[in-house]
Amino acid sequence: MEIITTLAKELGIKKQQADAAVKLIDEGNTIPFIARYRKEATGALNDETLRNLFDRLNYLRNLEEKKNQALASIEEQGKLTSELRDQILAAETMVVVDDLYRPFRPKRRTRATIAKEKGLEPLANIISLQMTDKPLEEEARAFVDPEKGVNTAEEAVEGAKDIIAEYISDEADYRIRIRDLTMKKGRMVSTAKEKDMESVYEMYYEFDEALTKLAGHRILALNRGEAEKVLTVKIEAPEEEALRYLERKIISRRNPVTEPVLKAVIADSYKRLIAPAIEREIRNALTEKAEDGAILVFGKNLEQLLMQPPVTNQTVLGWDPAFRTGCKLAVVDSTGKVLDTTVIFPTAPQNKVEESKKVLKKLISQYQISLISVGNGTASRESEMVIADLLKEISADNDSAARPNVQYVIVNEAGASVYSASKLATEEFPNFDVGQRSAASIARRLQDPLAELVKIDPKSIGVGQYQHDMNQKKLGEALSGVVEDCVNKVGVDLNTASASLLEYISGISKAVAKNIVAYREENGRFTSRPQLLKVAKLGPKAYEQCAGFLRIAEGKNPLDATSVHPESYDAAKKLLEKLGFTMNDLKEGNLKGISKKISDYKQLALELEVGELTLEDIVKELEKPARDPREDMPRPILRSDVLDMKDLTPGMILKGTVRNVIDFGAFVDIGVHQDGLVHISQMTERFIKHPLEAVSVGDIVEVKVMSVDLKKQRIQLTMKL
Repeated sequence: MEIITTLAKELGIKKQQADAAVKLIDEGNTIPFIARYRKEATGALNDETLRNLFDRLNYLRNLEEKKNQALASIEEQGKLTSELRDQILAAETMVVVDDLYRPFRPKRRTRATIAKEKGLEPLANIISLQMTDKPLEEEARAFVDPEKGVNTAEEAVEGAKDIIAEYISDEADYRIRIRDLTMKKGRMVSTAKEKDMESVYEMYYEFDEALTKLAGHRILALNRGEAEKVLTVKIEAPEEEALRYLERKIISRRNPVTEPVLKAVIADSYKRLIAPAIEREIRNALTEKAEDGAILVFGKNLEQLLMQPPVTNQTVLGWDPAFRTGCKLAVVDSTGKVLDTTVIFPTAPQNKVEESKKVLKKLISQYQISLISVGNGTASRESEMVIADLLKEISADNDSAARPNVQYVIVNEAGASVYSASKLATEEFPNFDVGQRSAASIARRLQDPLAELVKIDPKSIGVGQYQHDMNQKKLGEALSGVVEDCVNKVGVDLNTASASLLEYISGISKAVAKNIVAYREENGRFTSRPQLLKVAKLGPKAYEQCAGFLRIAEGKNPLDATSVHPESYDAAKKLLEKLGFTMNDLKEGNLKGISKKISDYKQLALELEVGELTLEDIVKELEKPARDPREDMPRPILRSDVLDMKDLTPGMILKGTVRNVIDFGAFVDIGVHQDGLVHISQMTERFIKHPLEAVSVGDIVEVKVMSVDLKKQRIQLTMKL
């Protein structure tokens, strides 16, 4: 029950909501399923809250397990007091449990354990009690024993000091207080290993900032600079304050015999044992927090990219730009089928511009191409110039009736090369080379970004910072969760979806996704949702989880084309009858405005034996069957002319597309091949903590040019018009 209370408090939800969500998760339900079809139970918690709950639930359960292991181990040693038990049970983090368990953890041989083996613990106790008035050398003589390796009184005192130093270091209260003090008053300092060396880390060559103010992106940058051996990074702790605190705690008497020894021991314990460990812990904690922040931003960016609206009903020319090997082209029809592929050489070193234009004009005319999708990689700028020129020539054609209206879009091609060399791409296009596959992918990611981008490992899509430096398992799980939520929000056509898309559907594993495609190939298209139960390894639980997200157009039951779950079909049918409609009206799309016919949802829900929230969802779905939530997202900017960076002047106002959002701003594509930076301070008149409060990837924004640096290829933009 403790965990449920903690979850409710942390997430700002009711206890009943947290309890219901945990039960549903433990029963094996997926997050998208719970978010969409168990709203009554959870009080309509959305997928983001449910994922946060799931992550914290795992952490808190692991914490409970760690506490139980620590308690069992200490009890086995016969050293568990009721006070220590209470302290461990009250601990809220893994670090505090580690602090409390430290004195009882089986130790490797340390200077202190060696001193104890030499029989020096009683001498350490004499010094710690601070009661003796004899000179220490005199007390220590009794412990000289050459057979045990203690040859002199001085050696005995040194051994005793090692024992006390470790005792101080193992005291949980001291560690907690010093860690807290270091976190509040410590500073992160970095210096260059070679001051004259040019690098991207120059701003960190003489860096000094309070730990409390350190931004996540700076922490990750410092870590990378240190890993690349460009920077020396350390935490400057409030050492004097820490030493005075330890002295107050440990030196309880004014004893001229023991006081100087204890001061030396305290300094040794702090510098040799406590400070390095706390520095490691704080840096790990800061890194983890920075990674979590970066993963959150990465996830939000990825979500926006995946949820960009598809460009439908257009034949698209995918253009994968390159220099030496030529630009690969792929003509893709409105269903995603590749009609033609070729290679042209309009860029250096061949520069066959006129020859390339002839090929392009022929393709445009032959396939009625209306849109060119250009990858934003190497030679993209040069390709864009050729395309803009070509479109002017087509535009100047006298026969305006026959003239096709062609435009182009610059598409983020991150991950296209990863996909084109993958096993999946080889299976999809066995007769194509990597360039042809890449061109086809660039066309398709404009036609249906979600369906195409799910084929690529989310980490390779490149809409974040420092993704290669962070915990890859955690990043992978978070991004897979984002993809899963997006795919299930949109839903997929059961008869056309690829295995890559199907495996992200709630309840469907990779193996089952392949089995669905195999079943389709063997038996033809699905005509009803219950047919899914005939697919190998897809049992009743998987069917419950996935059915509502898989759509069947032109099936036996019109409800199969909607996101109404089969468990609610009876309620949906009764609702239609009650309102005077038939299934045919649903099929024909004649149910617009039915929500206005319902005056009392609560009463109607009771009559239909469904929850009120479920009823509202059914009504929404019947009004607009299988509505694509991506329709609300901004459409890509279609261009027909090209700007050069040297054409930009301060004060110029342009429309652009947000390509990437990072902790300190956003990069915006304004059509000059070099994205411009809008710093967080230039986004809005009001104060914002993070750029995501103002913009998202894919947003179309109006920006004003502040400055252009041609040498450094930097453009500063502002959204404060």
